[in-house]
Amino acid sequence: VPGRPQILLPRGLGALMPSGREIHEVDPGQGVSVGAVRVTALAARHQVRRHPFAPLSPALGFLVASESTRIYFAGDTDLFPEMSDLAGKVDVALLPVWGWGPRLGAGHLDPERAAEAVRRIRPRVAIPIHWGTFYPWALARIWPRPLAHPPLEFARQVGQRAPDVDVRVLAPGEALELPS
Repeated sequence: VPGRPQILLPRGLGALMPSGREIHEVDPGQGVSVGAVRVTALAARHQVRRHPFAPLSPALGFLVASESTRIYFAGDTDLFPEMSDLAGKVDVALLPVWGWGPRLGAGHLDPERAAEAVRRIRPRVAIPIHWGTFYPWALARIWPRPLAHPPLEFARQVGQRAPDVDVRVLAPGEALELPS
């Protein structure tokens, strides 16, 4: 990443980052301000082990808030009850709808559970993330284009569970400009 961005990560993982960076190790509820934007760490449900003998690392989601817009970036997570605490407080929810391979491991949302998260959170706009961008190249020979399905299924599920939410499926690298 060009420049000198500030980095927020779960407490205890700062040692994994290169030196010379502005690193903030945070717990849920803590955050930093960057200009007029406040980034607050939120709980997530996804346990990660960085290598076989490492302790489990907690996962975080983030609420990115300016004066006019609040964006929830769920990170890697599964569905959990506290998502309902965000109801009415989020304009845009970025929710994972798959993993990176043919099977979805524990601690991840599938399209149906991600749609349930949308129903609980009630954002104006929901954007599916974490699908189709990292795919083991050798798997493509026996399972071509499998990860194009999860965001479409997510949109269908949200249409049933939360029809008032606008779902935007973006291609990797595509941008969405939000109205004020």
